[in-house]
Amino acid sequence: MFWAELNRFKIKVYGEKSKIKTKNLSDTDDLLFLHNLLTNDIKGLKKGRFNYNLRLTGNGEPVDDFFVYRDEDFFILDTGKNPERLISELSRLKLSLKVFFEPLNYRHLIISGEGSEAFLKDLGLEISEDFMFIRKGKIYAAKNPFRIGKETYEIFGNVEDIVQKLQQFKRIDEKSLEQLRIKNCIPKIGKELKKGFHPLEANILHAFSFEKGCYVGQEAVARVYFRGRTPRTLVLFKTEGNLRENEKILLNGKPIGIITSLAPDRNCGLGYVLRNFAEENREFETEKGKVVILKECLFKF
Repeated sequence: MFWAELNRFKIKVYGEKSKIKTKNLSDTDDLLFLHNLLTNDIKGLKKGRFNYNLRLTGNGEPVDDFFVYRDEDFFILDTGKNPERLISELSRLKLSLKVFFEPLNYRHLIISGEGSEAFLKDLGLEISEDFMFIRKGKIYAAKNPFRIGKETYEIFGNVEDIVQKLQQFKRIDEKSLEQLRIKNCIPKIGKELKKGFHPLEANILHAFSFEKGCYVGQEAVARVYFRGRTPRTLVLFKTEGNLRENEKILLNGKPIGIITSLAPDRNCGLGYVLRNFAEENREFETEKGKVVILKECLFKF
C-alpha cells in the first residue's frame, strides 16, 4: 500500500429552498445553481455519492473540473483551483440565487494498493462502490477510480491522526502520482482538458449528462455527441527521443496529433491523434522523436 497527500481544496456549497418553480418543490438554490453550471447530473446525484464535472465556456471548452460530493443538506466541491478566486467567480455567477460558499480547511489523502481497503476498514470507513463516499464526523472517505486511474481510496477532512497511522507505509510524491495518472490514461485540466480541445475527445462520457437541460456549453457538447464520434481521440503512447509537450505528431510530415502530457520518466505520454490513426503499436514521428501508440484511452464507469 502507498499513500500521498494532494494539493486540493474543498468548498462547501449550500442554499435556501428555491423560489424558482421546478418539478421537485424541495429543490434548493445550491442544487439548481450547480446543476445549471456543471456538465453532470447534480439533481440526480444521491446523498453519499459524488461525480466528476467540468465547467465549460459557451463554446464547450473546459475551464475547470470538479468532483462534486452530495452530503445531507449541502454539496462539497473538490477543486485544484485557488478557493478564494473560485468563490469570487461563483458568487458572480449565482446572480439572485440564495447560494452560499464556504472554504473548508481540509487536507486530502489518497491510499492505494494491497491493504488499502483493510486500512480503511480498521478506521471504521468501509466503502463498497466507485463514486461512493461516507462521512464519520469531520472525516470523509471515498472510492475514486478517476483520480490516478487505479483502485484508489481518498480521505479528506481533519485527517491528522490518520496521517500519523500512515507513516508506516510508503509515501509517494507528485511526480509518482503524475506517472500513474498518465500511465492510466487520466486526462487533466490544463493538459488534455483545455482551450482548443473538445472535452469529448478525451472520451470522458461519465463527466456529462446528456439528458439534463441547459448548462453553459451544453449546445456545443450535444452537437458533437449526437453527431457521432469525434475526429480525434485520446491515446497513451510510449516515447523515443527528447520530446516536449505540445509537440506535433506527424505522418509523412503532416500533423495528425499532438502530445499533451509527458510522464516524469519520459517513457510514456498522452496525446490526441486523428481517430483513423489510433491503432495500437502504430509508430509516428514527432518534431523531436517518435511515439508508439499503446492504446486508446477509454473509460467504463
